[in-house]
Amino acid sequence: MTRIPPEERNMIEQAIYLPMVLTVLNRDLKSVNASTIKLKGPYLRLIEETMKEVQKELSDIKRYMNKNKIKVYQSNHDEAFTMFTFLYKGYEENHNYFNPRIRNKVQELLEYYLFKRKKNETEA
Repeated sequence: MTRIPPEERNMIEQAIYLPMVLTVLNRDLKSVNASTIKLKGPYLRLIEETMKEVQKELSDIKRYMNKNKIKVYQSNHDEAFTMFTFLYKGYEENHNYFNPRIRNKVQELLEYYLFKRKKNETEA
């Protein structure tokens, strides 16, 4: 049984996933730079602006977590699972995440930041 409220658990999970999204975007940025694409500018700008937005949200999450004494760190890793330890207001909880689930969530977030976020901004 977890003592962490769902809203804060979602925030902790974002603190896990968003650095992975940044890693993917950074790798993609290097790939586009090294590619033979004729007009790299639009792709580079899209990736860079997406990285800025992800970094801003990650910064907000980290600030909130520091303020509320919440920490998360990876404590174990194997081929199938990654274990994270959550420190929440004096309590320690271990949570196992299935690696394909992590990959799928990172892909979902990447799609959101690249496509749906802009669409949601224009509709609002």
